Amino acid sequence: MSANENQKTVPNALPNGHRFNEFEIKEVIGGGGFGIVYRAWDHLLERTIAIKEYMPISLAMRNEDLSLGLRGERFHKMFHAGLNSFIQEARLLARFNHPGLLHVLRFWEENGTAYMGTLYYSGMTLKEWQLTSPQVIDENWIRQLLPPLFGAINTIHRAGYLHRDISLDNIQIQENQLPVLLDFGSARKEIGNLSDETEIMLKPGFAPIEQYSEESDSEQGPWTDIYALGAVLHTLVTGNPPSASVVRCIEDSYQPLALLHPPGFSLPLLHAIDRALMMKPADRPQSIDELAALIDLPVSEVQELVTAVSIPAYQQPAEAEIIEPTETVVLAVNPAAGAAENVALPLRRRLSPTLMLLSGVALLAVIALTLFLNRGDSDSDVEHAASAGTTPASTSGSAKTATSAPALATVYLKLKSGESVMLNGEVMDVKPSNSGYASLNLAAGEYKIEVQQKDRVHSQTLKIDRAGTWLINPGS
Repeated sequence: MSANENQKTVPNALPNGHRFNEFEIKEVIGGGGFGIVYRAWDHLLERTIAIKEYMPISLAMRNEDLSLGLRGERFHKMFHAGLNSFIQEARLLARFNHPGLLHVLRFWEENGTAYMGTLYYSGMTLKEWQLTSPQVIDENWIRQLLPPLFGAINTIHRAGYLHRDISLDNIQIQENQLPVLLDFGSARKEIGNLSDETEIMLKPGFAPIEQYSEESDSEQGPWTDIYALGAVLHTLVTGNPPSASVVRCIEDSYQPLALLHPPGFSLPLLHAIDRALMMKPADRPQSIDELAALIDLPVSEVQELVTAVSIPAYQQPAEAEIIEPTETVVLAVNPAAGAAENVALPLRRRLSPTLMLLSGVALLAVIALTLFLNRGDSDSDVEHAASAGTTPASTSGSAKTATSAPALATVYLKLKSGESVMLNGEVMDVKPSNSGYASLNLAAGEYKIEVQQKDRVHSQTLKIDRAGTWLINPGS
């Protein structure tokens, strides 16, 4: 969208070329009911920055001298309450030095309102990603997004604050693929409180029920943001947010994603989203760490992100350029057919070296595949194709490894109740979870896996020489 088109769609915007001392506005890059965001040039430091202006369009308008004037004296209290919240938000954001949080450079008051100068973040919001590139949003993409996003939210929570406005349009994916959590929407919340119009301060589908209560601050906590994050993930997976929590209070028609099991998404991820979207706060994960554990993901620490962002591309280690796989491969092994079926999932967007360093060891999604298999007995040797990282095993049962070496791969085994598993002749104490899969954590080596069914034994040999994930279905 061009600057001229932006100025038509964002009323009351300052004109291009307007100066705030060393800052010159170049174009409008966004705007809503409570503020306008501009791209500006810092003539002193010769860099591009972003400037956010407090501009509640329902309360104020632009005068000819470019100052803001109230639309009526009755809006005085609401306007200044929102202004104070905008100022406090700027001060709060300035306390954090986290690459996943909006970084405030300067703050000033002018034109009867306030301005926030921040770093300029290129890229698209999650909302724009969903609208323009929905085919890119798969489990691998989500799993690369979450650790740094978890780290940003966790930083806020550890400091004793809540965001209270996590949504698709408040998460921006930069060109280096790192997410940035944008503003808290404090001014909108304050104006909504004073005007008794809850709907203007909350986003239906993303706000949990405790945010709709007038006296709910004591009921809010990290689980409040976790509900909103669950709604973001629900939207990325299904294309739609869940029903508004106030509607769910009357008649909850929410269908658990773990039961719907949309193709291409693993049960741990779907189950975590369902838990995050529980109506009762106590039923949700109580911290970001707890939510991350449900999905078998790390929470990126600040130092990891700072290191990854601060190293120029030309100084990145050479390994970061060559370890990227061109595709993610899950071997769905059919012992009855005597062969392994390669299910290749092409990555639609090339990973940047920065994101590889950020992630450390990339965690690959386990794709729950349902294979219709023929009966039969056979042995086959399967060698797993190259994979960039490991996926921690699910807790579907205790599994022994054949050696004392660290686990290198996770094997998910389709298993029915009453069936037993032997690994290299040793009976394993594994049981199927609710998803119908048991898991084995295996070190490098060769293994013979046998599944004892009622009237036959299915066997499969696996050679594990690199990190990866296997999915085995011995048939019925």
